Amino acid sequence: FPRYVATPLAGLLNVKEKIRLKATPNAVLEKFYAATTKHPKQADVEMLSKKSGCTVRQVERWFRRRRNQDRPSLLKKFREASWRFTFYLIAFIAGMAVIVDVSGGPPLDFKEQIIHHVATIILISFSWFANYIRVGTLIMALHDSSDYLLESAKMFNYAGWRNTCNNIFIVFAAVFIVTRLVILPFWIMHCTVVYPLELYPAFFGYYFFNFMMAVLQSLHIFWAYLIIRMAQKFITGKARWGGGGPGGGVVEDERSDREETDNSEEEEEAAAAKNGPLSNGHPVLNNNHRKTD
Repeated sequence: FPRYVATPLAGLLNVKEKIRLKATPNAVLEKFYAATTKHPKQADVEMLSKKSGCTVRQVERWFRRRRNQDRPSLLKKFREASWRFTFYLIAFIAGMAVIVDVSGGPPLDFKEQIIHHVATIILISFSWFANYIRVGTLIMALHDSSDYLLESAKMFNYAGWRNTCNNIFIVFAAVFIVTRLVILPFWIMHCTVVYPLELYPAFFGYYFFNFMMAVLQSLHIFWAYLIIRMAQKFITGKARWGGGGPGGGVVEDERSDREETDNSEEEEEAAAAKNGPLSNGHPVLNNNHRKTD
């Protein structure tokens, strides 16, 4: 995206890069810049001037140019803004599409999905603020590793490719169980529960983060139980999947928007010929009969 979309767009909008003067290579000043501070005090400048053989003014100019080198360029900032604009625009359009499409009811596991999404958002936010970025990234990667398989199974289910749908669902079930019931609790949660206590004493963030992880894992166990039941029915050929959430296929989804067939009308006509007229599938009582004692 930055190379093939944002950069040509920057050229069309006449976004020009400013020419920056680079700091001349100096081992003494570079070492102080990287190890100590990027903004030396006056006493430090005088000390560096003696060590490096430069004048005080040259040292000050060197640090100004060196700091400018680390600042993002105008083109880089334009690329980042372009990417964020595209992401937010797509997210807004997708959100509006969901709002407009009001057909269908909530999934069968609606409450569990709400809890799951809230816990996930809290974990992502907390991992960012507490510098648990690697853990948060691994958790998101584990969740993404199986979701696309479920959606592809739904696609083939709606297309009528039952065998392909069943096979993909079996693969989805295996990936779901391995990632969320093996890797997540025995590897990632081990690193968040056991390993930190070897480095520093427990604090509020430690308990809060692992509590949310436990909530997430509880939902994974619940969904894994439903998925295993459904996979078992797929293997035995007894499943009727309506395309709900992770556990929405154990019984046919109540949101299923199936078209009505003419079989019901034919059945009513046959019943009417045999038993008299029907109303909504039930016999109509004849209120014109003579009342008897």
